[in-house]
Amino acid sequence: MRILFMGTPDIAARSLVALLEAGHTVVGVFTRADKPVGRKQVLTAPPVKKLAVEHGIPVWQPATLRDGEAEKVFRALQPDLVVVVAYGRILPPELLHIAPLGCINLHVSLLPKYRGSAPIQWAVLNGDTRTGVTIMQLDEGCDTGDILMVEPVEIGPETTSGELFDQVSAVGAETLVRAVEDLAAGRLTPRPQDEAKATKAPPLTKEMARFTFAEPAEHLHNWVRGMNPWPVAFFELDGKKIKVLESRLAENPQRAAPGTVLALKPLTIACARGALQLLTVTPEGGRPMAGTAWAAGRRLHTGDSL
Repeated sequence: MRILFMGTPDIAARSLVALLEAGHTVVGVFTRADKPVGRKQVLTAPPVKKLAVEHGIPVWQPATLRDGEAEKVFRALQPDLVVVVAYGRILPPELLHIAPLGCINLHVSLLPKYRGSAPIQWAVLNGDTRTGVTIMQLDEGCDTGDILMVEPVEIGPETTSGELFDQVSAVGAETLVRAVEDLAAGRLTPRPQDEAKATKAPPLTKEMARFTFAEPAEHLHNWVRGMNPWPVAFFELDGKKIKVLESRLAENPQRAAPGTVLALKPLTIACARGALQLLTVTPEGGRPMAGTAWAAGRRLHTGDSL
């Protein structure tokens, strides 16, 4: 099948690899512009562009899809199908029906739940035990198209957003290949999403990562997992940020006040309900370390308050 692929980050690159390995002809790739990366702000190509160049696939990086140029490219390439995976822009209506099989999208949630740019993170932040991937037909809305195929993914109690991202990337690539084959064979029946069950997954911000121990331990544990690897959950002590990379739920049998140090090995802090073990932390200006080591450096004692 002749496929025009549109995507940008690692998850899209993994899907592109799967399509190529399945024997499909990728006639072109649309991706976002190269961006400065790191402290030295080195101009770096997105993962999908790097992969496309390695395979000799033509690449387009337009600043807009609405000036008519993208439509000309679409028509010239004559794709059977357009596949979109985390491209980063909504396609205008004139691009949706050029390919005979239309445009399909891989979204990493069980739609209509978690429409938006951060579905993986919000599934973890909300303490969900299951998410998944959805292959849908693109329409003019944001993640509102008819559903073609879904595949669930379980979320473990200690799973971080970064770990879940790796899981759904693999499942998503496999599911996408199956969906493309079934779509070409006429084996898929689109079904509309239930708008009454739609929820949003807006992007995360650095400020959202802040927490206090005056919240339930379960919520804080989900926050630590969901904010890892970015922007990383943190609390403040003496005006300094203490990032928490890894945590575990614990008990607070004496119902000590939130913020009370219950134990040092491992470092355990009382919360509004339950307690939280701070297994790995990063003090402001420092490197990741065991919570116990950080507590020793701060000369904390049982009964102290954070």
